[in-house]
Amino acid sequence: MNEQGRGVVVKARPAPSVAVVVFLLKGNKVLLGRGSSSIARDSFALLSGHLEFGESFEECAAREVEETGLDINQIEFLTVTNNIILKQNEKSLRNVKDGIWYDWNDLPRPLFGPLETMVQTGFNPFPS
Repeated sequence: MNEQGRGVVVKARPAPSVAVVVFLLKGNKVLLGRGSSSIARDSFALLSGHLEFGESFEECAAREVEETGLDINQIEFLTVTNNIILKQNEKSLRNVKDGIWYDWNDLPRPLFGPLETMVQTGFNPFPS
């Protein structure tokens, strides 16, 4: 009890959410755009969206790409990362038309934090 005889107020923990990030690949290039969310602003980011209840990673990726109007011919699961981001996230890359194809070995900077971490740890989305 607090000093006024009322129950203790406990703040709820933030609920986890899952974002699916889509590597749009063409040759040895990846599509990046300037982040438009509060957490990715002023950094280069990949297309992303929130995983809906009951949706697979691949279904989420297909839905996000479909919203851009781009045609893709293959969806493949690449990896999972665990990133704790406390701010609310909107889509990192809102308009793919504003995106630019960058060579994987010559990416622009700054990259959005989770993407930068993947690059620094040696992740490569292209098959060997």
